[in-house]
Amino acid sequence: MKMTHLAAAVAATLSVAGPVTAQELFFPTLAYRTGPYAPGGIPFADGYADYFTLLNQRDGGIGGVPIRLEECETAYNTERGVECYQSLRDQNPLVLQPLSTGITYQLIPRASEDGIPILSSGYGRTSAMDGNVFRWVFNFPANYWDGASIIVNYLLDQNGGSLEGKKITLLYHNSAYGREPIRTLETLAERYGFEFTTIAVDHPGQEQGSQWLQIRRERPDYVLMWGWGVMNSVAIQEAANIRFPMDHFIGIWWSGSEQDVLPAGEAANGYLALNFAGIGTDYPLYEEMQRLVVEPGLCAGACDQIGTVPYSRGVYAAMLAAEAARNAQRIHGVAEITPAMMRDGLESLVITDERLAELGLPGFSPSFEVSCTNHGGSGQARVQQWDATAQRWVPVSDWISSDRELITQLALEDSAAYAAENNIQPQCN
Repeated sequence: MKMTHLAAAVAATLSVAGPVTAQELFFPTLAYRTGPYAPGGIPFADGYADYFTLLNQRDGGIGGVPIRLEECETAYNTERGVECYQSLRDQNPLVLQPLSTGITYQLIPRASEDGIPILSSGYGRTSAMDGNVFRWVFNFPANYWDGASIIVNYLLDQNGGSLEGKKITLLYHNSAYGREPIRTLETLAERYGFEFTTIAVDHPGQEQGSQWLQIRRERPDYVLMWGWGVMNSVAIQEAANIRFPMDHFIGIWWSGSEQDVLPAGEAANGYLALNFAGIGTDYPLYEEMQRLVVEPGLCAGACDQIGTVPYSRGVYAAMLAAEAARNAQRIHGVAEITPAMMRDGLESLVITDERLAELGLPGFSPSFEVSCTNHGGSGQARVQQWDATAQRWVPVSDWISSDRELITQLALEDSAAYAAENNIQPQCN
C-alpha cells in the first residue's frame, strides 16, 4: 500500500507500514488536517506518523512487527471523531489518541466497553488519571488540572511565595477543553488569596475585541489562556494592542506553538506557555529522522515543521505509544499484541531519563511511572518563553510539579461520582 496524504479530504488514510503483512501493529490516528484548527493538527499528525515511519525503516516496526498507521479526519469535530471510532474499532486498534477533549469524553464509555485503550496526553478528562475507575484511559504525563497548578506554582515563585491580592483572569476556549481548569483555579484562588475571574471565547476565536476591552478595564495582574488554533494568535495580538505585558500572559501547552506567536511578530516577544515535551531539533533522534525519513522523501507532510512544538508533541505521543507496545510485548512474551495487552503495557509504563537518552531524546520530557491507580504520570511541565528575535521558544524553568495531593483529591471526587453514575467497581486491588 502506498503512502497517501489527502490533506483536503474528510477521511484520509496514511499507511507507513508498506505492504500489509499477516502480522502488524495497528495505530490509528484521529487527526485534523482540515478545519479551523488544522494549523496545529497538521504538524502534530506529521510528527506522529514520521516517528512510526522511522521505527518501520530502522527497526522493522516494534519488536520486529511492522506498524500500520491509518488516519481518520475529524476536523476537530466531536461527531466526526465518534464516526472515526466506529469505522476503526473492529480493526483491533492498539490505542486511540483522540487529540480532542470533546472527542475523548465521548469515546471513554465506548472504548472502555470495547476494550480499546485511550491515551490522551495533556488533554481529555482529567479524572481519568484515576485508573481505579478509568481502567482503559490514560492521560500521562500531565493533565489540565496539573497545568493550572503548575502555572500557579510558577507565579508563586515569581512573586516571592505569595499571590495574596493579585488578580488572575482565565481566557478560555468556550468548550469542554477550555472549561476544564476552572474548578482547580477556583480552589487555588481560595487557598492562595488571589482574585480569579473567567472570560470565555467562542469557537473558533477570531472575535475577541470585547474580551480584551474587559481585560483592559479590569487590569488583571496575569492572564492565563486555555486556547487552541486561531484563538491563540488573535489573543496574543489583542494583548499586544492593549500593551498587556507578555511575560504576564501564560498559556497552557496547547497555547504555546510557533503558529500562535509568529503572526504577532515582535509584539509576541516574552509570551509564556507550558510544555511537557522537548522543542527544537537538537536531539540525536532527529539526525536519524533526517537520514531515514526526510532524505528518502517519506515525511507525512512537507518536512517543514520538524522541531516545532506541535510536531515534537506528535513525536512524543508516538514515542509513548511505541514504548507502551514494547512494554506489552515484554510482559506477555509475544510480538503481535492485542489491545488488552497494550493496556497492560500502558499501565506499567516507566519512562526514565536513561530510556529517553537511549531513544535519542535526552531531557525531552519528565520521567514518570504509571500504575493501576495512577494513569496520569508525574504531573510536571516547564515554562517556555517566546524569543521573537531568534524566533524560537526558550525554556525559562526546570520541570515544575503540580500540587499532586490537591489534584488527586479533586480527581478522586470526580471519578467517584462517575463510578457511581455508571455502576463501575474499583479495578485495583
